[in-house]
Amino acid sequence: MHVILWKFRARPGRETDFERAYGDDGDWSRLFRRSEGYLGKELMRATDGTYLTIDRWTTEEAYRAFKLAEGTSYAELDARCEALTIEETMLGAIEA
Repeated sequence: MHVILWKFRARPGRETDFERAYGDDGDWSRLFRRSEGYLGKELMRATDGTYLTIDRWTTEEAYRAFKLAEGTSYAELDARCEALTIEETMLGAIEA
């Protein structure tokens, strides 16, 4: 399994919108579900107000194929979601 970890700081006052977009059944999950290689997403909120997402894919190749096939949709959603965050950091990708 290929796992991608992200850390976010939501824009103050936009936390609910952020959670809707990045949650387990949010905008990103709906986009990712276009790929058979997508296994799921988890959104967690830390006590300091930051968020962690865990995206699970069958393989790194499945994730790369998705990004190639859905690159335009990915970029459009990413641009729309920029207003929801003040910080976005990829913590890493691992094979589990």
